[in-house]
Amino acid sequence: MRVLAVDPGLTRCGVGVVDGLPGRRLALVDVGVIRTPSTDPTPRRLVALEDELRLWFERHQPEAVAIERVFADTNVSTVLGTAQCTGIVMMLAERRGLHVTLHTPTEVKAAVSGSGRADKRQVTAMVTRLLGLDSPPRPADAADALALAICHVWRGGTQSRFAQAAEAHASTVVAARAAATRNRRTTTAGVPRP
Repeated sequence: MRVLAVDPGLTRCGVGVVDGLPGRRLALVDVGVIRTPSTDPTPRRLVALEDELRLWFERHQPEAVAIERVFADTNVSTVLGTAQCTGIVMMLAERRGLHVTLHTPTEVKAAVSGSGRADKRQVTAMVTRLLGLDSPPRPADAADALALAICHVWRGGTQSRFAQAAEAHASTVVAARAAATRNRRTTTAGVPRP
């Protein structure tokens, strides 16, 4: 499974692509950080971010998308930029029919290091080891995106399959209910209604 993972941010957006399956060796495909100048107007930054992210999708053809879940923070402008970036990734994934999974920072830390309280240094060290890298990925946004991709390979693949199965089941139930309703409307005591 190829996972494109995004550590969202308007100024620095970490992006990582990893190939792997649960219980098998992971492989780094690509990693980077998309930057937009804080001096530019927000709409221009969002367009630049979308353009760059679209290239990542086109170049790597992911099978799944993972995004770090946004949490409220005291800095409203940071949260807003993170949420806007998340929306762009979701939109690009939806246009390609890709399922998106959100992972919390604690979930990512626990998946990669074994502890939901691991610090950035510990997570980066584990990402380096798990992907067999010669040196730690820099900056931290890049390492965070790779940790997110690893988490998704190990945990999110199963979650995505359950979510897709639930969606398919819900669609079947809705279709069956709609058919039953149509049948009830068309006949009452054997007499067709107009």
